[in-house]
Amino acid sequence: MGPDVSHELSVVALIRGKERFVYIFDDNSGEELLEAIRSQAANPRLSLSWFDAAVLAERVRQQAATPNRAE
Repeated sequence: MGPDVSHELSVVALIRGKERFVYIFDDNSGEELLEAIRSQAANPRLSLSWFDAAVLAERVRQQAATPNRAE
């Protein structure tokens, strides 16, 4: 087995009725996640609205700005 590696993950979620939008990301993938959320909001086949996307994006940014609690 390799050495123990601490890898912090963050989670943002939007739960609406029976729908669940759950995103897991690390510090290096926040921007990629924001782009994915925007793409999903633009997809008319999905029920994720632009308002939902804005709420999720704000949560991603807040978590990115939160100091690492494990230190």
